[in-house]
Amino acid sequence: MPELPEVEVVRAGLEAHVTGRIIASAEVLHPRAVRRHVPGAADFAGRLAGVKVEAARRRGKYLWLDLADGQALLAHLGMSGQMRVQPPGAPDEKHLRVRFTFADGGPELRFVDQRTFGGLALADLVDSGGTPVPDTIAHIARDPMDPAFDLAVAARALRARRTEVKRALLDQTLVSGVGNIYADEALWRARLHWARPTERLTAAQARAVLGAAADVMAEALAAGGTSFDALYVNVNGQSGYFDRSLNAYGQAGRPCDRCGTPIRRDPFMNRSSFSCPRCQPRPRGPR
Repeated sequence: MPELPEVEVVRAGLEAHVTGRIIASAEVLHPRAVRRHVPGAADFAGRLAGVKVEAARRRGKYLWLDLADGQALLAHLGMSGQMRVQPPGAPDEKHLRVRFTFADGGPELRFVDQRTFGGLALADLVDSGGTPVPDTIAHIARDPMDPAFDLAVAARALRARRTEVKRALLDQTLVSGVGNIYADEALWRARLHWARPTERLTAAQARAVLGAAADVMAEALAAGGTSFDALYVNVNGQSGYFDRSLNAYGQAGRPCDRCGTPIRRDPFMNRSSFSCPRCQPRPRGPR
């Protein structure tokens, strides 16, 4: 599933191609794509016609368009969602779900989603710590790349949890935007095992792993995100390249770039965790 850097790449593309334009029409081609908009597809399309896009924003893995009527067009990409900018008349994508046309007659915005786990919805904007966000994601915490993110506060909150450090990193109400890939990379950089109890972290370790998460995501963003298949693309259909720089995630059996010990894969929450047995020793003793 795309994480913060991949979503930020898409947000930046929307900012460049959609901001300032007036939506002429929204055509819903598959009702599941707007299932989170409870009033339904007709209401979704009707409320968007003639509305100006003011800005493209993001918090964690969610992105949205600020609309001139005070609402937000919220998007979650799920496992395979894409926001594509295409010239009018370009052939429809096989899994095209929603098409937006604009009053200027320029490029369309298309929501393409092969697996239909993503979706779009309209939401009211509410204040969240001084920042307007869609009401349905107001519970989502700031992410490490947010200018208002407070590392010291987040580190204290991390240490106050009673769980494994990786589970805490994946908790979007604690810190948003971090998923399986960047959690493993941040833990590798901080030399912490994914099962380390959060209450055993020192203040320095908590700050280190959160700082590492910010650093690794910034590097991934500079590389256009991490892409493991053709579904993770920017608005122009281009893939990112950060997967070539991963030190832990997906590297099972390969030598650790730091010490040469083969990277280990462990089952984790119906997924996998990757770590170096030497650099990231498993914690011992009871919690």
